[in-house]
Amino acid sequence: MPEQSLPETRTPGSPTRGPGAHGDAAEGRPGVSRRTLLGTAGATGLALGAAGGAVGYASAPARATPLTSVGAGRAMFHGKHQPGITEALQASGHLVAFDLAAGAGRKEAAALLRRWSATAERLMAGETAPHGDTGVALDAGPSSLTITFGFGHGFFGRTGLEKQRPTALDPLPDFSSDRLDKARSDGDLWVQIGADDALVAFHALRAIQSDAGQAAGVRWQMNGFNRSPGATAHPMTARNLMGQIDGTRNPRPADADFDRRIFVPASAEPAWMANGSYAVVRRIRMLLDDWEKLPLAAQEAVIGRRKDTGAPLSGGDETTPMDLDKTDAEGGPAVPINAHARITRPDRNGGAAMLRRPFSYHDGIDRDGTPDAGLLFVCWQADPLRGFVPVQRKLDRGDALSRFIRHEASGLFAVPGGAAEGEYVGQRLLEG
Repeated sequence: MPEQSLPETRTPGSPTRGPGAHGDAAEGRPGVSRRTLLGTAGATGLALGAAGGAVGYASAPARATPLTSVGAGRAMFHGKHQPGITEALQASGHLVAFDLAAGAGRKEAAALLRRWSATAERLMAGETAPHGDTGVALDAGPSSLTITFGFGHGFFGRTGLEKQRPTALDPLPDFSSDRLDKARSDGDLWVQIGADDALVAFHALRAIQSDAGQAAGVRWQMNGFNRSPGATAHPMTARNLMGQIDGTRNPRPADADFDRRIFVPASAEPAWMANGSYAVVRRIRMLLDDWEKLPLAAQEAVIGRRKDTGAPLSGGDETTPMDLDKTDAEGGPAVPINAHARITRPDRNGGAAMLRRPFSYHDGIDRDGTPDAGLLFVCWQADPLRGFVPVQRKLDRGDALSRFIRHEASGLFAVPGGAAEGEYVGQRLLEG
């Protein structure tokens, strides 16, 4: 779980990208909105970002955002990049992978992506699903809903598009910490859903599953959560289920090299991946019973940061650069050699960088009382061979945190650039 935080905080109750929710048409017309049908509060709030994996940057205290404003936040479906990559983490999410049905090929896949894109555009605008709306989210606004689509390695063989499969989508190497369940890994198609309201997220999940029809079936599905907007008094990097501030060094959109590290350049091959990105998805179980037995000082030594403030053990506050040469009172390194935060630093990994956008998860208690909980790790990069892989290999060789986590599922997906007005996601691949 390389330490990084999300690039920006969002303003719940105000647009994430573009204007606020629209639609005042009567019920049954194309422009009908969920909010129009039953009405919601939509007071504009102050900027705030918080989530269970990593979100936001340290900033001056500000008045907490009232939760009644959360529903008004809206992300835009059309754009240079797909939604759900650079937006702040949402409070509720679902990751779901599909396999194309036997006999389904390029034609069926194109029709499916066309349906999915139409549904995503409407739901993200706070409107009802194009057909068969379940009514689950009728009294909610857009709630910063994002729906993101990607293609797995097997998709290209099933659709006769092997020549269009990017080399960056080659299978990830094996890692010593892997205990992968193949049934919950990979997939032909991948969908990421996130929203700041759990019912809005679930509504989108049901609509996407319904749209799959006979063309594709669910391979696996995972549910996640993050801290709700408005839960903290001011924007702050959030905590994971170990109680640690998780993520302080994520790339920021303001960084000069952000696009180069996170998004595929417009000039790259294959051309259909221009402005897209690659998502590595890992279900990482946290061995919480073992972790919670450690005294505070030992937990901080594993991570390399203070648990209360997120400051490096070399001193300062959360944003203070880590001094890897500083020694403690006994003459040893203030930040242990195998500390997670030391190992994952980009300057210790050839500049490798990825944008982490995870969800926490809790799938119940095992019969022996062990919680099945951890992190749905999602990271974005222009090339996983330069982003995720070198960092994970480094972690494999001696990360102190590895004793307390287990990688149980994995996937790698090519996520094309955003759809232009009048296009559906993946159209340049499927109709090119």
